[in-house]
Amino acid sequence: MDRSLPQHNEIWRHFKQNNYRIITIAEHTETKEKFVVYQALYGKYGSYIRPLNMFMSEVDHEKYPNVEQKYRFEKLDL
Repeated sequence: MDRSLPQHNEIWRHFKQNNYRIITIAEHTETKEKFVVYQALYGKYGSYIRPLNMFMSEVDHEKYPNVEQKYRFEKLDL
């Protein structure tokens, strides 16, 4: 992976323009797969979990041709 991994309290923007605060990166106890735990910074401030590889993946520009953001989630430099 050529990008920095999400870190606690960083703010990342989803390609649909919503912002999320990183809680932690968690590891599945049996499979060792890593997951990003994050919280929405809008609405009901829900908490979510997504596989790290999916979190860091590029946007499917065939499915979303008008999206300018390269990656599904990108770190905001605040």
